[in-house]
Amino acid sequence: MNFRKDKLIRFSHCDPAGIGFYPRYVELINEVVEDWCREGVGVSYRDLHEGHGLGLPAVRLEVDYLAPSRYGDVLNFALSVLRIGNSSMTLDVRAFAGDSERLRAKLTVVLTALGALRAVPIEGEWRARFSAYLAAPDACTTSC
Repeated sequence: MNFRKDKLIRFSHCDPAGIGFYPRYVELINEVVEDWCREGVGVSYRDLHEGHGLGLPAVRLEVDYLAPSRYGDVLNFALSVLRIGNSSMTLDVRAFAGDSERLRAKLTVVLTALGALRAVPIEGEWRARFSAYLAAPDACTTSC
């Protein structure tokens, strides 16, 4: 199952040429992960941090910028979980404008106890919630 979220490319996302500026896409990817937690997994980042004392910091990010986006474009982001390990997950995040794939990212996050700043096992309820977004084994292309 994919989590999907539309994001408007705003003036603030663009370089002086009016094209989406690459570091702003990283911010959009993080927004999509935060939206997924709230809307898909059922826990806001605030509750994850303050209520559960947990975080999902990124430890690895690979991004392929496939086609430019311009101010006013609406990108449909799709997020799925490629792998769940002991304490980390690899997420696949892609952005589309219609049939045009604009961005493909692979992001590894680690479930972390914020007080100790240590990785914690993804178990029980958390594993079940994240597993709902596991990609089918054949859904991954050679780029995964």
